[in-house]
Amino acid sequence: MNHALRWQKSTFSGGGEGNTCVELATSPTALHLRESDSPGTVLTTTPGAVANLLAGIRTGSV
Repeated sequence: MNHALRWQKSTFSGGGEGNTCVELATSPTALHLRESDSPGTVLTTTPGAVANLLAGIRTGSV
């Protein structure tokens, strides 16, 4: 069964005019990221990959 993704804007996105937001949606096995000014282009990854990226950023190893 294919469900439509429910997109949420990042709390770090500006509240100004225009489409200048990063948006996130989740599915059972993936995270989906897009820019609101280009909604047809979606980056899909796994939660584990994002966790590793964030851990590397926090420790300065990336």
